[in-house]
Amino acid sequence: MIRVKNRQITPSYVQSGGCRLPLYRFQTIVVGTGAAGYNAADTLYRLGQEDIAIVTEGVKMGTSRNTGSDKQTYYKLTLAGESGDSVRQMAQTLFEGGSMHGDIAMTEAAMSAGCFYKLVNLGVPFPHNRYGEYVGYKTDHDPRQRATSCGPLTSRYMTEHLEKAVEEKNIPVFDGYRVVEIVTSGKGEAKRAVGLVALEAEKGTLVLFAAENIIYGVGGPSAIYQSSVYPQSQTCASGTALAAGARGINVTESQYGIASTKFRWNLSGTYQQVIPAYISTQQDGSEPREFLDEYFDGPGAMADAIFLKGYQWPFDPRKLGKGGSSIVDMAVFAETREKGRRVFLDFRRNPSAVQGPDGGLDFSLLGQETREYLERSGAVQGTPVERLKQMNPLAYQLYRDHKIDLEEELLEIAVCAQHNNGGLMGNIWWESNLKHLFPVGEVNGTFGVYRPGGTALNSTQVGSTRAAQFIAENYTAPPMEAEAFGRAADRAVRRCEELIRSVSKNQNGAYPQALRKQYQRRMDLCGAFLRDLPQVEAAIEECVRDIRELSAKTLAETPVQLRDAFINQDVLYTQLVYLSAIGEYIRQGGGSRGSYLIGERDLSRCAAQGVKTRLDNGAFSDRACEVAFDWENLSCRFQWEKVRPIPQGESWFETVYNQYLRHEVIR
Repeated sequence: MIRVKNRQITPSYVQSGGCRLPLYRFQTIVVGTGAAGYNAADTLYRLGQEDIAIVTEGVKMGTSRNTGSDKQTYYKLTLAGESGDSVRQMAQTLFEGGSMHGDIAMTEAAMSAGCFYKLVNLGVPFPHNRYGEYVGYKTDHDPRQRATSCGPLTSRYMTEHLEKAVEEKNIPVFDGYRVVEIVTSGKGEAKRAVGLVALEAEKGTLVLFAAENIIYGVGGPSAIYQSSVYPQSQTCASGTALAAGARGINVTESQYGIASTKFRWNLSGTYQQVIPAYISTQQDGSEPREFLDEYFDGPGAMADAIFLKGYQWPFDPRKLGKGGSSIVDMAVFAETREKGRRVFLDFRRNPSAVQGPDGGLDFSLLGQETREYLERSGAVQGTPVERLKQMNPLAYQLYRDHKIDLEEELLEIAVCAQHNNGGLMGNIWWESNLKHLFPVGEVNGTFGVYRPGGTALNSTQVGSTRAAQFIAENYTAPPMEAEAFGRAADRAVRRCEELIRSVSKNQNGAYPQALRKQYQRRMDLCGAFLRDLPQVEAAIEECVRDIRELSAKTLAETPVQLRDAFINQDVLYTQLVYLSAIGEYIRQGGGSRGSYLIGERDLSRCAAQGVKTRLDNGAFSDRACEVAFDWENLSCRFQWEKVRPIPQGESWFETVYNQYLRHEVIR
C-alpha cells in the first residue's frame, strides 16, 4: 500500500537476478516509521530535499509507538531551575557512561535543546510551569534534573505528532514493505549503499528501490530475544545492514529489566516504588507463594530493594551486593528459568513481611529514603494499587486501557530485553562506514555501557536531524539509473529468490514462527543479562548451523510466512554477530558491567552476602568494540578502538560564523 494524496506513483520495471521487477527511484529513502524515521523525513523536506519516500514494514508496528514505562523519559539539557548546566557538562555525563565516543556525546548534548523544542512546537505536550520553564527530574545515571516526560506514552506522542507533520507534506509512505537486502556498489572504503530490495508482504513479491541515500530507522534488535519488552509487532532488521557491510559497535551493551509479558511494558518507576508483592506459582497457577524474602536479610531490606528497583530499573551487576536492587532481577530469573515457575506482581496487597496488623504497609520497617518518598508523595494508602493511583494515575490507567485491572488480577512478569545501547556504527552525522547509509534511532550504536534514562528518545531526534542536515548539504545527486541499478541489485535479488524458492517447497519443514521461538530461547539463555563463555560458544555453533540450514528447514506457504522467513534470516545474522561479540569481550578478559553478569550467579548466600561478581570496574571503558560481519563465511572480525575524547569545540563567534557561511561546518 502506498500512502500519498493527489499523486500517482508508478514504478518502472527492470531485469535483475533473472526477474522482471518493479523499481521506484527516490533521492532519499527513509526506512521506518518511528520517531527517528518520521523526523528524518520531515527535516529533509524542510531543508529542501523533497524527492523522498518512507518504506516501512508497518506504520503502526514500531517501538516508538508501542512502548513506554510508568513515566517515559526524554533526556535533554536542563531548561529550568537554578542549577547550572551546559552542553559540555551534559556531554561529559554521556561520555562517562563508558565506551562512548566523545564527539558523539557532544553532538547528542548540543542538539538536545533544539530537537526538544521542535517537538514542543509540533504539539508534544511536555509539561512547563506558568513562566514557560520546562521542568525536569532526575533519572538513572543522571547527576542533574535533565529528564522530562509526557507520562507513559511520551514516545507515542512524539511519533504521532511527527507523523502528522510528514502527512501534511504529502511524503509518500510505502506501507507493508519488508526490507530484505541493502544493495551496494564499490569495494573497501569506497563501498556504499545505492538502494534496497523489499518484500511486499501482502503479495510475497520483491520490489526494488533505488536511492542516493538511505536513512535506516528500523529500531533495535527486538526479535532476537524471547523475553522482550519490545512490541511483538516490531521485528529485527539489524542483520540486513550487517550483512551488507555496515559495521556494528558496542553490540554487547544492552539493557534488561523487569517487564510485564501479557502486555509488554517496562515496570520501572512508580510500579516498583509502591512496593507490590512478588508472587511465584507453578505453570498452571497453583501453589502461589511469595519468594523475595528468601533473598534479603530482613523485610525492610526487601521492601527497600523493591522501592529502589523503580529508580534503578535496569539490571546492574554493581547492585548485587547485600540488599541490592538487582537481586530482585536475579530472584525473578531463578524462579522462572531455573525452577520453571511463573512470577507475578500483586498490586492488591503488600508483601506479607511488611504488612501491619491491618494488612496495610508497616512504614516503620522501611528505610528513610523509601518512607520519606512515599510520605511526601501522599502515597500512604493501604495497598500498592491505591498508592499507584495516588502517585501516577496514568500508569494505572494504562493497564486498564489494555484490559488489565491491577485492582483485580495478578500481573505476570519476566526479566526482559529492553534497549540496545550498541548497534550499527555511525559518525557524528550518523553515517555508517557503508557510505550513504545513515542508521538513526536505536539501530545506531550511539551509546556505550551506561546511559541516563531517556537518552534514547533524544538520540532519535538528534541522529535523524544530523543525517538530514548532512544529506541536504552534501548528497544531492539523483539515484542510480534504472538499468544500472538492476545490474547492481542482481546478486541481492538472486539470494532472495533462492530463499523464496527453497522455503516454498519444504513440506517437511517447520513454520518460521515455530523456528523463531527456538532461536529466541537460545539468546535468552546465554546472550541476555546472564552470560557464560562456554554457553556462548556453544550458541554460536548452533547459530551458524541454523543459518546454513534455514532454507532447508523452513516451510513458508503464505506471503506472511515468507516475510517471517526473511525476518528469521535477519534474526540469525544478528544473533551470530551479537553472540560473537559477547564471546570476544569475555575472551579479552571483560568482566560484568552495564546490564549483564558474566559467570558467577550463586544465590545460596544472597541474603547474607549478596551475589558474587567480578566487575569490569571501567577496565574497558576507554575502548569501543567494532565488529564486521562476513555473511558468506559466517564469521566476524573485531577491532577495539580507543574512544575519541570530547572535542574542544571552537566557540569564538566570528570564527564559527564565517565557517558556517562558507559551508564548512556540515562536512
